[in-house]
Amino acid sequence: MTAQTQAAASWRDIAALSAGQYFLAGLKKDGTVVCSDPMTYNTSSWNGIIAVSAGNTHLVGLKSDGTAVAVGQNDGGKCDVSGWSDLVAVAAGARHTVGLKKDGTVVEVGRNDQNQCDVSGWTDIIAIAAGDAQTVGLKKDGTLVGAGSTDSERIKVGQWSNITMVSTGYAHTVGLKKDGTVVATGWNKFGQCDVSAWQNIVAVDAGFDFTIGLRADGTMVAAGNNTDSQCAVTAWTDIG
Repeated sequence: MTAQTQAAASWRDIAALSAGQYFLAGLKKDGTVVCSDPMTYNTSSWNGIIAVSAGNTHLVGLKSDGTAVAVGQNDGGKCDVSGWSDLVAVAAGARHTVGLKKDGTVVEVGRNDQNQCDVSGWTDIIAIAAGDAQTVGLKKDGTLVGAGSTDSERIKVGQWSNITMVSTGYAHTVGLKKDGTVVATGWNKFGQCDVSAWQNIVAVDAGFDFTIGLRADGTMVAAGNNTDSQCAVTAWTDIG
């Protein structure tokens, strides 16, 4: 078997994907992780993984026992997650990492130069997202809390309600509402926040400077920077 064939084979049985700045990580059905840059992000010893989150230059994995593992650049200590326990979710930002605990509280490590790690008082959180210098938490009641840089109003989410999913990009935040519409705030240089007309959306994801949405019928919508065809998803079908 050639090296190319071996590499292709390793990317079978993928259950979830997460994209970093220059790499892609894949969670396999057997709880192991593959990476497009295995020399930098060596996950060969990882097992029992149930979720992965890629930051700009580091990768975090959530294990089935509620602990976490991390690999990559550790500037500011953003990979220092070995002491965490009772986790149900992890999110890797550009400069920091956050973890959601079973009791609805949030833990964090990494740089706090923009107050992105000021999450110690959060409660009743059911989902988390981490961007460049911001952290956002979705509460049980469908409202949001935010911490970090206020530049471009990236964490101006206090008035949002009926949110079921949240995602953060470099400097913008996107929320999916119960009625299938989408709200966004933050840096909008490329129109990545121009999502108010979207309908029948079941999932959203914020990239660096673009946003994509999955419709109930399995088609996709996108807004934002398309310089490298990152928004060229309108022809996709049967996505689930």
